Amino acid sequence: MTTNKNMITKLAKLSFSALLGFGVMVSAQAAPTPTNPTNPTIIQSKPIFFGDGGEYPFSSAVRVGNTLYMSGQIGFKDGKLIKGGIKAETKQALDNINGVLLQYGYQKSDLVKCMAMLTDMDDFGDFNEVYKTELNKPYPVRSAFGVASLAANASVEIECIAAK
Repeated sequence: MTTNKNMITKLAKLSFSALLGFGVMVSAQAAPTPTNPTNPTIIQSKPIFFGDGGEYPFSSAVRVGNTLYMSGQIGFKDGKLIKGGIKAETKQALDNINGVLLQYGYQKSDLVKCMAMLTDMDDFGDFNEVYKTELNKPYPVRSAFGVASLAANASVEIECIAAK
């Protein structure tokens, strides 16, 4: 029950942040209480950009308040796409996401939203099989899209948001 309450709190923070725009975070105190009769506290937070895409024009992640927005990850290892198909690429993409999370002080349990892009929706079952072994319940909310192509001819790209 506590885990579900924590996830709901994370999602509420994320939703308020999205509604109010980049640079704004709402505290976990979502409703007035007898000890705090005021409305939620709004805390201004300037985006902090982390890493860079090397020769590509993007950051690896941006933190706004306690929310970490991560760039999409494909199955790259040592500068090249790994071989082995959708399962291997999904595992490596999730390993890369975990590396970004750890680098900036987060963990997999802080994930609140993931978006998966697959070049072949027939791979959806294999993707889910790996996804379920790499992440734990309660799973982050997720969207999945079929796309025509991805960078480096990847089969899957995964983009996530984490919140503390």
